[in-house]
Amino acid sequence: MSKLYNYRFVAQIILEATTPLKTASGKSDFFVDAPVLKDWNGLPMILGTSIAGVLRKSFEEETANEIFGKESGSRLLVSNAHLLDENQKLHHTLGIKDKSQFLDKYNNLPIREHTAITHKGVAKEHSKFDEEVVFAGSRFKFELEFLGDKEEDEATWQKILDLLNSPLFRLGGGSTKGFGEMQVISCLESSYIIGKDYQDKPSNLNISVGEDRKLSNNEQVCIYKMTIKPDSFFSFGAGFGDDEVDDIAVTEEVVKWKDDKGEFSEKQILLPASSLKGALSHRVAFHYNKLKGNFIETITEAIEEYIGENNPAVATIFGASKSHKHEGKGKALFSDMFQEFGEDEVKIFDHVKIDRFTGGAIDSALYNEKVMAHKENWNIEIILAKEIDDENIREAFKLTLDDLCNGLLPLGGKVNRGHGIFEGSWTKEGCDDKE
Repeated sequence: MSKLYNYRFVAQIILEATTPLKTASGKSDFFVDAPVLKDWNGLPMILGTSIAGVLRKSFEEETANEIFGKESGSRLLVSNAHLLDENQKLHHTLGIKDKSQFLDKYNNLPIREHTAITHKGVAKEHSKFDEEVVFAGSRFKFELEFLGDKEEDEATWQKILDLLNSPLFRLGGGSTKGFGEMQVISCLESSYIIGKDYQDKPSNLNISVGEDRKLSNNEQVCIYKMTIKPDSFFSFGAGFGDDEVDDIAVTEEVVKWKDDKGEFSEKQILLPASSLKGALSHRVAFHYNKLKGNFIETITEAIEEYIGENNPAVATIFGASKSHKHEGKGKALFSDMFQEFGEDEVKIFDHVKIDRFTGGAIDSALYNEKVMAHKENWNIEIILAKEIDDENIREAFKLTLDDLCNGLLPLGGKVNRGHGIFEGSWTKEGCDDKE
């Protein structure tokens, strides 16, 4: 028989998505392959089950079963997280009569274009797809309620709250590809006793109650920090053009908050974490094979066994899907990055396709593209969730970062035309000596 608890720990949480958020609905529609999950008002939301699932994975199985339930019900109750408007207010009722200009923006969410890439670095046939994401900077509010004893369960309650403040806490899909990085903006904590004052607890989250709780961050992680600057032009393609050119660089709007008032920025340059991750993983495989002596003249298996997700270094750092022998989630977390830019930092290049047999221009094959001439530094953080024991994997990763910072590993598209060269330096924090 389940134990009866009369004490309730309660917290109202406001989270900000510091990177775009991908909470797919699991269905497709006429416009996009993977639309974002939305509430009855057509606004993005995060299911409480998704939040509970991420929290559960941070506990040992026995403790997780005791808190979140297995044979009995869960002691931790997690509400759905709903979008806040520009005044940090929720809209619970069905049918918002007059949406603000801020909320109207969420009728047209950013679309990310993707295509699967082969081990040769080219697009796989029939593999293009697109997905919606929620704007970076969007804020959500939800409630946690923990059933327990005031004295015995205080430490457990504190750990649950602190997990929300961990650098490893991410929500939604694509958490290892730059999506779903969250930041706790506010944590208001209160407590109630059944039969005494629990009936006074407000059910409307627009009514903020409780004392401000400062959260700790005791997670031990290894952080690689890079500061890189573009040598000339770079382009992370949007996958489509505009009314001026055939191909443009990807840009997105971001929600900015000042004095708890939200507004949308002008479109900003996006450096997608997926582009950074793809370039690094390909070069890590090269350096690992070189360190291990896996050369074409010496290997006995098919070359596919040493590249892509089959490469032990790639699988360890970046992860591998179920179809590969090193199946498992990677140890590295990346984040999408944004920077403001001016119109004078956009350059248009005109091209014409060349006939490789005659060396002449192909008739009616003129095309053009926009690339970025933005010269500001990019500050990149790569978080390693767990220690890497294999010395060769650690060394391959460091050599790859050296290549990027020395201009030997270009990022983005059109790299065969000289674009995407970056230079800079990197450091590491929170690692032991062997890292």
